[in-house]
Amino acid sequence: MKQPYPPLGTILAAAVAREAGHDVALFDTNLQTSPRAIEQELNRHQPDLVVIYDDGFNYLTKMCLTVMRQAAISMAKIASASGSKVVICSSDSTDHYQYYMENQVDYVILGEGEETLSELLGYFQEENIEISEILGLAYESESGEIVSNGKRPVLRELDDLPLPAWDLIDIEPYRELWMANHGYFSLNIATTRGCPYKCNWCAKPIYGNRYNIRSPQRVVDEIEYLIEHFDVNYFWICDDIFGLKPGWVQSFRDIVRSRSLNFRYKIQSRVDLMLKDDTIDALAESGLDTVWVGAESGSQKILDAMDKGTTVGQIYEATSALQKKGVKVAYFLQFGYLGESKEDIDKTISMVLDCMPDEIGISVSYPLPGTKFYDTVKQDLQLKANWTDSDDLDMMFASTFKPAYYKRLHRYVHKVYRRKQGIIQLKKIIRNPFSLHLNQFKQVAKAFYYSFAAIVDRSRLRKLELQK
Repeated sequence: MKQPYPPLGTILAAAVAREAGHDVALFDTNLQTSPRAIEQELNRHQPDLVVIYDDGFNYLTKMCLTVMRQAAISMAKIASASGSKVVICSSDSTDHYQYYMENQVDYVILGEGEETLSELLGYFQEENIEISEILGLAYESESGEIVSNGKRPVLRELDDLPLPAWDLIDIEPYRELWMANHGYFSLNIATTRGCPYKCNWCAKPIYGNRYNIRSPQRVVDEIEYLIEHFDVNYFWICDDIFGLKPGWVQSFRDIVRSRSLNFRYKIQSRVDLMLKDDTIDALAESGLDTVWVGAESGSQKILDAMDKGTTVGQIYEATSALQKKGVKVAYFLQFGYLGESKEDIDKTISMVLDCMPDEIGISVSYPLPGTKFYDTVKQDLQLKANWTDSDDLDMMFASTFKPAYYKRLHRYVHKVYRRKQGIIQLKKIIRNPFSLHLNQFKQVAKAFYYSFAAIVDRSRLRKLELQK
């Protein structure tokens, strides 16, 4: 994919710390190849405190990936050996704070981090703050006991937060990667925190079920700042759910127009939200390029089992309505949920080929700590409780078919989807041969490969179906 984004949550925490009067330096791990790269920065800055602050606006941080955990622990040990106190704030450390404290971490921030970090920094500055009174913190007491002060309430007034410390980011390496691989440059912003919906497989270790939102004015202020300072005209608005508050997207559209701003953006949302009032019109008019929706399954039985709260009919309707307005639609798809049958899988594939979203992302059901789904399958998680990396795609619990089936299914669905894309382009060429361009030709050429490869994968899937 090669779509790197700066660590938004981290530079926001840095801005909060700096606003409180502390000297802050940033070690950006996103483009590093080894956690040992932190050694050079430790030698240069010799910090009293090292804060390993996960970017909670990136949904992958919820997944407790082994490589991320190992990298965090490695940096913690290196920092501790250099004489620094170590603080960590992440979804994984919130769920497993004792493990991190057994591995050279001195303090774990539980949940949302800005206020807790600010108070902890005040404690180190001897600002008459008792550590036992800092909500959202785990630490070791004088007697050697690991103590948790419990989580603090989430922030409600998000407009009170400062602008993220964008000046700490070396933007040019990001720009170069984007331009080389995509021909444009994109940056990330957030307009909300949390999600009030209760899909039973979705973890919310940081914000819980609360949903808080920035004003459209402050959001557009940040967009304008980024356009002016970094010459960027595409944004990934990385909220779990964008524009849930009634009237927000319409106000956002109006402010963007009033300032004559010209940019494109992509979001994550739900199909039922897209169908409310004039939401699609307002989004398209404000520059929406792509919306990723949690389609998950083409089987209503599975959507209901997930407590998704949407219908297959809404997926069809929203996809059609968005594409008619020139907005690209991308589907998150999930296979292997408990009770999913071959018939349910076929319904999902049929939905994809009927609707033909502009992009698809396929995963298998992943048990996240703190969810109803996790509690149901946790007895199966004896040998492996989390993926090694985001491409792992291992089925870690007993589902309808063996893990090998789902890995093959992942490939098969991509191939039949790409084959259909090629067929659609071929029909366009036949209708208007003089409009042929290179990308169309490539898609048509690849369709022949995908046709053959899909036949091979389908045969292998049939054999794997018998290995229940």
